[in-house]
Amino acid sequence: MGAVSKGISGLTFSAADAAALAKSAVEQMDKEHEVAGPTDPYTLRLNRVFGKHTKGEGYTLNYKVYKIKDVNAFACADGSVRVYSGLMDIMDDNELIAVIGHEIGHVANNDTRDAMKAAYQKEALIDAAASQSNKVATLTDSQYGKIGSAMIDSKHSRKQESEADLFAYNFMKKNGYDVNAEESAFRILAKMSEGAQSSFIDQMMSSHPDSQKRADEAKKSAEKDGLYKPY
Repeated sequence: MGAVSKGISGLTFSAADAAALAKSAVEQMDKEHEVAGPTDPYTLRLNRVFGKHTKGEGYTLNYKVYKIKDVNAFACADGSVRVYSGLMDIMDDNELIAVIGHEIGHVANNDTRDAMKAAYQKEALIDAAASQSNKVATLTDSQYGKIGSAMIDSKHSRKQESEADLFAYNFMKKNGYDVNAEESAFRILAKMSEGAQSSFIDQMMSSHPDSQKRADEAKKSAEKDGLYKPY
């Protein structure tokens, strides 16, 4: 009932609603996390790697680094991309492009809109006192924070994940990057799932196809295009 009371029907929750809510949620998350400053080495590296990729067909992106040891990255319906320093520590530039390219795929394919709607629904259910409305409500900072957490935890379908992987591959191919880095990035995640960080990695990747299988698919794509070489 909480979700209904906030107007979360497929007819009332638009892409613009998703973008507006995501923007506010990310602004709140930026306040709650240590964000790398403009002269921080992490920021300088991310700008160097992705500064020229802020616009694409139907989307505009903005990037920041969260100085967190976790291995993660996420993208939001408003085009916000947040990369954890822990991910940057274990991957080279090309591997980083593969992972962030995957996140851009979720934005380009509108998967982030669906994730934002799911996160909003979750918050609406938490907030049992939500006022009746046929429009998306204005929320408190605390609620935006909850939505941000729900958004990060939300799961895309395996089909969406596979399509985002393909987007990343094509993104790298189109822009002249070494497409074999995508296979390498997935091999790294697969190896981590066997080690001390396995619990976190398994949780992070639970909605994704198996990392080894994703690596195999990336390899097949490169072989098909005559671009495969050990990375």
